[in-house]
Amino acid sequence: MTETVATHAETIDPVTAEQADNAGTPLRVTATPAALDLIEELKADYGPVMFHQSGGCCDGSSPMCYPVGDFITSDGDVHLGQVGGADFFISRSQFGVWQHTHIILDVVPGRGGMFSLENGREKRFHIRSRLFSQAENDALAGTCRI
Repeated sequence: MTETVATHAETIDPVTAEQADNAGTPLRVTATPAALDLIEELKADYGPVMFHQSGGCCDGSSPMCYPVGDFITSDGDVHLGQVGGADFFISRSQFGVWQHTHIILDVVPGRGGMFSLENGREKRFHIRSRLFSQAENDALAGTCRI
């Protein structure tokens, strides 16, 4: 009987593991395969889309997906990065609280936010997260477009 030993790469969870861009800077926002699939579905229906992490008003604290141009960002928003080719923003005040957090965009069953494009599809975007390591926080110091 042959025993198979998992390599280091096979034991890393691709969703929650530390991830970096080509320059080695840790990514502030990533997406699960399910989220990437839903983004593609929405882009096929609506064209380019973008995200804004809601601050907790009408739709709680859900990530909201909009057609590009339908939600206007300002100096009060921070660009965290891109997921599936879609820009992802968060309000500056919320960024102050979440700046040490890796945001993972996922999809769960249920109704989307009433203003978010996935509403009515019986699945919605959901945020998972983990705290950055000290090394990641050090590498991220001063890197966000604020």
